[in-house]
Amino acid sequence: MPTYTNIEDLRQRYERRTPKMFYDYVESGSWTEQTFRENTTDFNNIHFKQRVAVDMSGRSTRSQMIGEDVAMPVALAPVGLTGMQSADGEIKAARAAEAFGVPFTLSTMSICSIEDVAEHTTKPFWFQVYTLKDDDFMRRLFERAKAVNCSAIVITVDLQVLGQRHKDLKNGLSAPPKMTARSIANMATKVPWGLEMLRTKRRSFGNIVGHAKGVTDPSSISSWTAEAFDASLDWSRIAQFKEWWGGKLIVKGIMEPEDARRAVEIGADAIVVSNHGGRQLDGAVSSIRMLPAIMDAVGDDVEVHLDSGIRSGQDVLKALALGATGTYIGRAFTYGLGAEGEAGVTKALEIIHKELDISMALCGETNVKNLGKHNLYVPQGFGDPTIKL
Repeated sequence: MPTYTNIEDLRQRYERRTPKMFYDYVESGSWTEQTFRENTTDFNNIHFKQRVAVDMSGRSTRSQMIGEDVAMPVALAPVGLTGMQSADGEIKAARAAEAFGVPFTLSTMSICSIEDVAEHTTKPFWFQVYTLKDDDFMRRLFERAKAVNCSAIVITVDLQVLGQRHKDLKNGLSAPPKMTARSIANMATKVPWGLEMLRTKRRSFGNIVGHAKGVTDPSSISSWTAEAFDASLDWSRIAQFKEWWGGKLIVKGIMEPEDARRAVEIGADAIVVSNHGGRQLDGAVSSIRMLPAIMDAVGDDVEVHLDSGIRSGQDVLKALALGATGTYIGRAFTYGLGAEGEAGVTKALEIIHKELDISMALCGETNVKNLGKHNLYVPQGFGDPTIKL
């Protein structure tokens, strides 16, 4: 394996090894991609307070997320089509997360099914669901998650309608991929990826094909997807899903204090401050800039996690110091997966852990649970989205 010292190293390798349509699916946002960019660049506005002559021995990044012990407060976020980035990608990522001691979240739009991942892991994982209209499908989805002992459901609430992602439309993204002259020419240059995909039987949406009404093969996915998402979603529907599930519930896609309070009212165990990685409403404020206001609104009443824009252990540290209990990485682990498979996901986690550990020490802290605003210089108005920094 080449020497990877940061997440950007993995991204560059990932870009070289993976077909363009799947690389672009991950490494892009909607419309002008303003929010996609600012999710990462806004972290640069926050600075650390460096402390010296502090005993930095005996450090610990161990913590808990929704009552589960974690090696560091970082979960693998749900990423659709992960199994097209690397053959059996969800299984590889789940095994790497389990071995490292962090949560893995399987997307409904995964290539490997819930049962596939459960068969190849030994510890419970989290399962992400969309707010779909089909009651029968949703009930059976929850039952399948219960049958394999998923320990939490993550409900994505910011995908009632699909944000327009120009690159996906131009690339003709699908699973299996559409065989245009351009896509065939590009895939022909990705020989290791192609050989891996030829050796696996998992090339379509394992949680949907054969389970959703009328979806018997990959060709019927597009028409099902176009009609499946519930544009009429409201909080009573989310409460209904909580009742059907009956276990721990994480609500992902919260970007405003009012919505955070509604999630608390329906009994969410955690909320995730997330703008879907800049893939939905372009022009929305970055997740890290919205975190302080949401912490002020509900921080004492529910666990608050942060997703979107994290590319380093220093980003994790900043989110935790601003009050988040946990964080999620999506693109960062996908870079590793596309670069080196399961070993690449492990490498991404190792990089983030090392950056978090060393930066925490240089801030004068030995326990991740003790991080707070006292470790940061935060610009005046950073938590106010109406102020342009």
